[in-house]
Amino acid sequence: MVAPMLAPIWRRFLGHDVTVPRMFARWLAPDSPRRRYGIALCIYVVTVVVYFVVAGPPRIATHTPYNHYAHLAHAWLHKTHALAHGPPSYAGNNDFASFDGKTFISFPPFPAVLMLPFVAMAGSPERFADGQFVIWLAAIGPAVLFLILERLRITQRSERNELANVALTALFAFGSVYFFSAVQGTVWFAAHAVGVGALAIALLFSLDARRPFLAGLAFACAWTSRPVMLLATLVFALEALRRHSSEAEERDGFLANAMGQLRSLKWAPFVRSIVTFSLPLLASFALCSAYNYVRFHAMSPFAFGHEHLTVYWQARMLKWGLFSYHYLPKNLGITLTALPWLGPKEGAAAFGALFKINEHGLALWFTTPLYLWLLYPKRKSPLYVALALVAALQAVMLLMYQNSGWRQFGYRFSSDYALLLFVMLAVGGQRFGSWFRGAAIWSLAWNLFGAISFDREAFDRFYFREGSQTVLYQPD
Repeated sequence: MVAPMLAPIWRRFLGHDVTVPRMFARWLAPDSPRRRYGIALCIYVVTVVVYFVVAGPPRIATHTPYNHYAHLAHAWLHKTHALAHGPPSYAGNNDFASFDGKTFISFPPFPAVLMLPFVAMAGSPERFADGQFVIWLAAIGPAVLFLILERLRITQRSERNELANVALTALFAFGSVYFFSAVQGTVWFAAHAVGVGALAIALLFSLDARRPFLAGLAFACAWTSRPVMLLATLVFALEALRRHSSEAEERDGFLANAMGQLRSLKWAPFVRSIVTFSLPLLASFALCSAYNYVRFHAMSPFAFGHEHLTVYWQARMLKWGLFSYHYLPKNLGITLTALPWLGPKEGAAAFGALFKINEHGLALWFTTPLYLWLLYPKRKSPLYVALALVAALQAVMLLMYQNSGWRQFGYRFSSDYALLLFVMLAVGGQRFGSWFRGAAIWSLAWNLFGAISFDREAFDRFYFREGSQTVLYQPD
């Protein structure tokens, strides 16, 4: 089928009939696994090249100033959990935890696990280019997202064609705040890059509950990078319910669909699937509980020690905790209402730029207006509702977190559930007309600006920075 389509092209350029080699025919055959993986590989290569170009030589050739994960890996190599010599001078004591007179890295540890062999080969954190390492990993998420979208298309759970799936993948990679996060390389953004890649793999294995153990293992890697991603395990549970029910076909209505599948559930294979999925997760809980107990005497898998950070706003964490309704108004305001500051004409010289961006970040709908289309799905399938539920739970938790994500170009915490939102765009059946294309161009333009400009000295004039984190909006 492919050969007759390509033969006219070969004739045009070579002047005679040429038979398309069988190898290419197999690779290009519609809906073939080789084709899907080939396109995913191309997406990875293009994405990583763009990320490297935008990141620039300084972030690629040397270590970042906030290479916390490399220091954590180095500590493990010396059979300790604390930093022997305290925080490195070049990090400005930024986000290190202090407990019992020792200095610790309080970020969830999986990114450090990945860095461990490379730090060992380098010999020290300063000889390891952590920013470059993170960029190599950051391109995994977009590539696997394409495989997820294609899986949904082939199983007829999405009406998008292959080209639309490529476009949605590109918009995630370059039209969301994940773009600026991916090229930073520093500890906070490294967690997003690793977490997104692991979450994408977990979701791919979760579809139709095909690979329970691998899905659980990938989720273990995801939540030990970004704990809020643990909530996405609900997707696997619902997929397992669907697979092991005699009513596997999705019906309209999320609750009616779930109840119908429960009534016809084959319990033995369902329980076996859930248990297999849970094993690596339970192992990760046990390991992290022991890890946190050894460091902070806290027998909890989630007590990584952020409350011990020696930061300006430590008092508010001690008073209100890491998660509280107290933080919701501020975080909600930033997520929904933070816009660029336009300077008055008489103050243009003082601003030094046409606009300034508060480093609390820009509103989510401003940087990626594509998300507005999620409000008007053409079809609310059970999968769509499940993804929306998980994303909403994650968003609410993050909105009640003690930090808005500062410093950032856009609301970086949205990267924890952005994959789910883009899958929703695929299965929701929304019409991608001229308005959507305009929103896509806007998203690509602004996020390219963010990736190029954020935390670059040459673009400092575009950013407003205030260390107390109390100034959210432009002063009168």
